[in-house]
Amino acid sequence: MSGITDLGALREAMAENAGRPEGPARNARAEELLAAAEQLDEPLAVIEALGHQVKVYNYSSEKGKMFVPFARLLRLWDERPGDFDEFEAHSLHWVFKWVSSGMLDQPHIPLVSIEGWLGEMERRYRLAGYSEGAVRSAEHSVAAHVGDVARAERAYAAWLAADRDAMSDCHACELHTRGWWQAELGRDEEALELWRPVLEGRYACAHEPHTVLASSLLPLLRLGRGEEARANHLRGVRLVRAMESMRGAYAEHVEFCALTGNEARGLELLAERPAYFTDDGQPQSRLDFLSVVTLLMDRLTGLGLGDRRVPGPAGREWTARELAAHARAEALALAARFDERNGTAHVGERTRARMARKPPADRLPLGVRSAGPVPAPPPVPAPVAAQPDLPALLAEARRLSDHLRPHAVEAWAAVARAAEGVELDPRDRAEIADHEAMGLGPAGAALFERAAGLYAEAGDPGEALAARTRAAYVRALGGDIASAVAAVQGPYEEVLALYADGGTGLRQTAAVLMGRARVLLRRAHAEEGPGAEGPGAEAVHGEAEAAVREVLALVDGRTGQDVRLAARAAEAQAMLAELAGLRGDLAAAVKLFARGAAAFVAAGLPWFAVEYEARLASLAHHLGDMAEAERAVRAALEHGGAQLEAPGRAQLHLQLAELLGGRDEVVEAAQHALEAAHWADEAGESATLGAWARQQLGGFLLRQGRWAEAAEVLESALPDLSAETHGDGAVVQTMWWLGDCLSALGEHRAAAERRLQAAEIARTWPEQHDHATLAHLAGESLGEAGLAAEAERAYTRAGDLWRALGDPHGLVRSLRARAWLALRTQDGTAAARRLMAEALRECETARDAAADEESRQEFVEELGHTHRQFGDLLARSAAEGGADAPPLLEEALARLLRSAEVFASLGDGALHSRTAAELTAGWLEIELGHRTEARARARAVLAAYGSHGGTDGGGTDRAEPAGDAAGDTAAEAVRARRAEAEHLLRVAAEDRDSPVAEDRD
Repeated sequence: MSGITDLGALREAMAENAGRPEGPARNARAEELLAAAEQLDEPLAVIEALGHQVKVYNYSSEKGKMFVPFARLLRLWDERPGDFDEFEAHSLHWVFKWVSSGMLDQPHIPLVSIEGWLGEMERRYRLAGYSEGAVRSAEHSVAAHVGDVARAERAYAAWLAADRDAMSDCHACELHTRGWWQAELGRDEEALELWRPVLEGRYACAHEPHTVLASSLLPLLRLGRGEEARANHLRGVRLVRAMESMRGAYAEHVEFCALTGNEARGLELLAERPAYFTDDGQPQSRLDFLSVVTLLMDRLTGLGLGDRRVPGPAGREWTARELAAHARAEALALAARFDERNGTAHVGERTRARMARKPPADRLPLGVRSAGPVPAPPPVPAPVAAQPDLPALLAEARRLSDHLRPHAVEAWAAVARAAEGVELDPRDRAEIADHEAMGLGPAGAALFERAAGLYAEAGDPGEALAARTRAAYVRALGGDIASAVAAVQGPYEEVLALYADGGTGLRQTAAVLMGRARVLLRRAHAEEGPGAEGPGAEAVHGEAEAAVREVLALVDGRTGQDVRLAARAAEAQAMLAELAGLRGDLAAAVKLFARGAAAFVAAGLPWFAVEYEARLASLAHHLGDMAEAERAVRAALEHGGAQLEAPGRAQLHLQLAELLGGRDEVVEAAQHALEAAHWADEAGESATLGAWARQQLGGFLLRQGRWAEAAEVLESALPDLSAETHGDGAVVQTMWWLGDCLSALGEHRAAAERRLQAAEIARTWPEQHDHATLAHLAGESLGEAGLAAEAERAYTRAGDLWRALGDPHGLVRSLRARAWLALRTQDGTAAARRLMAEALRECETARDAAADEESRQEFVEELGHTHRQFGDLLARSAAEGGADAPPLLEEALARLLRSAEVFASLGDGALHSRTAAELTAGWLEIELGHRTEARARARAVLAAYGSHGGTDGGGTDRAEPAGDAAGDTAAEAVRARRAEAEHLLRVAAEDRDSPVAEDRD
């Protein structure tokens, strides 16, 4: 505290404290600064310290503390207004608004006092000459809080009619409040239209779009605009997460999670902010928070998770059921205090309604992973009769199995349950055993054998042989292929003889032949690997193909309306496709898979086509036929419908996302990656397939410039990505993308951390280009974060790597970046000059050693940019003043003119770069008093654009202050250059040494 000896030091300390994170530490420092101000014997120092204290209290969980310093400020104003400068007088009146709204948030302050304060605010604003807009806005807040809609509407209309002035809130904050009121009245479309300029970034402030993003969530859900709500949640929660004062907005994000089936994410948000349960400096936001905690806990309890451990107030462990009861009681008690103060029931009614809200839409996947997924609500079971109708169950099970409908196995399980204790004939028992075995996989072999015996007992030898064949096949699935091949031979021979004698039907015979073909196909797959090209493998493949074709010969043209026989023919085509793939004939495999899938669809069994369409898509992708791959994946998703299980659905969506991303259809690709992430989570594969999907989703969002959403998704993917499971390339790519997002969001220190982590992994790779690029990007982020020494080390590391890789472009850019960093250091001009000179030498060496004309032109262009940046750097150094300024400006001018000459040698392709250098040179010439030369420079640029309008083939370094703005069109560049040249010409024509400003040349 001894360091604060005057008003200047106090202001510096207050500015530093204002930049600290919101919270008790910042508030405590403000109190210390007030004590220091009181020791300065300077009235303005105390006034400014009190104003600072009011501000930090207002933006914290201790908002209730601001009334005392404000009352003191107001007393000082009334006693000695001359002690206030213009800024502090304005601030005093500005803070009236904070105090007015802050009183509403405190139920211990009587309503009559708040109304009196509103009148005092109106009187003082009138005396100060301010518009009534801010007063009517404050009146609207009071009326809305107590539920007086008529008065609130009158105040709202008066607020809109009033002129904006120095007491008006910023546009972003005003639009938030106005939109909030429309949403309160159920006018969601109007609310969102009011918020649109804020959501689109046209208006912003320190706390917007934070609150607008949060307030928009429920209206968007009610309107069915889930995609926008998801995006606003991912953007908004990132903004409010670190801001202690935004408990109300944070609560809206928790509420959003509770209403969209994302209860697990809601729990994570609660765990991030434990103090929100108990901080009582702003009772209104605590009421909001406790209300949505109750909502979330009730949702969990309704899902059967009432005994789940959840985050809650410190000091004990909580279950969802216990926390629901606690939060409800606390919230209702707070609401009762507000209602008692207000003399209405409005706050209590609003609180109960909020706690009882129901999801306005189906579950909404977010794309981010939650640590512990909450299951979807179990389906409500259909009412069943006390005594199941066994004949009806049998009839339904046979109908489903005869027509290969989904859930046939489950229907037979229901029959089995209903038949317990009932004497059934052998045929019924055979079918029950047969279908039970189908649900057991390799473990069902013995049960198939039992079914075979019961079929034989029932007088159906063909079905008995089919069941024995199924037993052999599941043994093959379990890996016992040799015994399966031996076991299937007997039934095969017997069924052919039986069929020839008319002892069994086509369906049973086809079942046995298909079972044998499946076993032989498994053996063919097992032959793949070392030695598979030998005569043994060829013979095995030939025997399998003969078996498949035997099935086709049996059923071809004879399927009629029998879907089982149609399914045999379709499966046989797909089996031929597999065999073609084993032979390496992938083109034939694609055609045969397509034929098999089409046959399943034609038979009315589209869900059976899914497996083969997915394999067809993979083969087509491998062959480079992306259109066919996409068609097949879309068909698989369509044909799978409700029957498609979560893992398969996730894989198909992810495959389609990758295909769409490959042709830059990133909006739809992101939608499918989102679906893939959701279904992977549903399948319990969050850490494997889900991580892949999230990684891809983050990349697609990044490519759309949706930085905040992408960052949230990528950060949630990173913990699950590992080199062992996903490959270190995926880990590095994710960190790289995340660094790009964080950089775009201005989170430069965090961006540097991710880029350095990625660079450290890439350090071990044989090819070092990615390592060099990441080190360079880390240097950019470190420089932007103000960590000059760390940035220098990163750029040096990148430069060494570029040199080792033989990449002069990267080396030159790292040297230029280091030069700009050096300029920030004390006496850094000499070091910066050396680095720029080295960059020039590297350009010239690379130009002279270029292997072809195209490469030589690229290095000439790099040389032009380096001369340009050298000139800019010297001019920047000269701007800092001192005796060396004129010589530095002369040298800077020479570098810029040399840059223009180099670009001129490249012709029209570098026109914009050349004219940019010439215009900068012209401004330096004015500063040096060379007005004639500056006028000539301006005319030369205008003349250049009289006959040229080309685009600039060059680029500039991302972190360096030179070059054209990325993304300008050629026409925009021409307009900008001409406008600057005309401005330069006008300024240069102002001859300050003559009473008449005229052009004498």
